[in-house]
Amino acid sequence: MGNKNKKLLAALLGAVTLSAGCATSPPSNLDNICSIFREKKSWYREAKAAEEKWGSPVAVMMAILHQESRFVHDARPPRTKILGFIPGPRPSDAYGYAQALGNTWRGYQRSSFNYGADRDDFGDAIDFVGWYNNTSARRCQIRTRDAYHLYLAYHEGHGGFNRRSFKNKAWLKKVSHKVSAKAQRYQQQLNSCEQSLPKRRKFLGLF
Repeated sequence: MGNKNKKLLAALLGAVTLSAGCATSPPSNLDNICSIFREKKSWYREAKAAEEKWGSPVAVMMAILHQESRFVHDARPPRTKILGFIPGPRPSDAYGYAQALGNTWRGYQRSSFNYGADRDDFGDAIDFVGWYNNTSARRCQIRTRDAYHLYLAYHEGHGGFNRRSFKNKAWLKKVSHKVSAKAQRYQQQLNSCEQSLPKRRKFLGLF
């Protein structure tokens, strides 16, 4: 292979690598949902599709993802420490944007018939959050815009929420208030920019 071809191949590989990095890197401004959706071109359409499918507001779902992973596609819980400094096992198999547990994710795949869903894919992750919030609304009698209680159910599970397992967890209630405040800010921001965001194309105008 000549030097010219080698340079061209290297440039192409570099472009592919850069493109992949941009596709999976978190948004540059996590505090502004308009900025997030303008930077991540497909995210608004995927979030809106999940909202229409499950009835969970975009701002609420995005606030939960922000809390769970800060939009890091391959996020995992930090490892425990043995003797204070030796890396130990992780506390759970939570993974991806939504920090979904393996068993819960498989339940989502079966329930939604989305068997090819991946936890490190944004569209699948936000669809999972929409599904989970929809289930919380039905099983736990939580309003679809009540980000505070939806996050409690997300963290504790539906059985735990109905048993009020969060009752004495002041730290979790504090986090849930943060999620609720984030959802409110995201909604205010979205109200100002949603009309300018790319609309989801519907097949034959129906879905």
